Amino acid sequence: MAYNDFSIFLHFFLGLLATVNPIGIMPIFVSLTSHMEHDERSKTARTANLSVAIILICSLLGGQFLLDMFSISLDAFRVAGGLLLISIAFSMMSGKLGEDKQNKQEKNESISREQVGVVPLAMPLMAGPGAISSTIVYGSRYPTTLDLFGIVITISVFCFGCWALFRSAPFIVRFLGQTGINVITRIMGLILAALGVEFITNGLNNLLPGLSG
Repeated sequence: MAYNDFSIFLHFFLGLLATVNPIGIMPIFVSLTSHMEHDERSKTARTANLSVAIILICSLLGGQFLLDMFSISLDAFRVAGGLLLISIAFSMMSGKLGEDKQNKQEKNESISREQVGVVPLAMPLMAGPGAISSTIVYGSRYPTTLDLFGIVITISVFCFGCWALFRSAPFIVRFLGQTGINVITRIMGLILAALGVEFITNGLNNLLPGLSG
């Protein structure tokens, strides 16, 4: 595989890492599963990350179809996705952990449901609008079979890494403390903001070619 192909997958992986921010979500995971036994907590972590993989792969494979169905150009979607990423990034850098990804109704639903792996962990905390829009953009930008296969592998590796993090979440949260998690969240927010600016710039350059002149 060429170096350029690997850089695409690495860029996508880092974008997912910044968008999802699994380290920042770990305290929420620990809180939602605090009443569970070890085996049940492990099952919840597995369910959450399997659900994320399914959601993102479906977005990857069906995203272009949705864009075509609503007559939305890739560049317009890229600009909208970039604005969304920047909005999430500002919330992360201001310390509003998870507030923009989960509304009050979803919080109430998470309390009443035994299975929190799908809601709210997988959706909307992890596979939220930012991660889904990034996946659709990459899938539409690199539509070849080899590229799509590489992106699917990247999603699988990412979800496996998140599963491993969640398995050790109680220990990592105690080790980092709230201050350490806040610092990492703000760094991820900065990376996410830069990614959003890149999405917007690329989209506008194609929608309004005169801007790059």
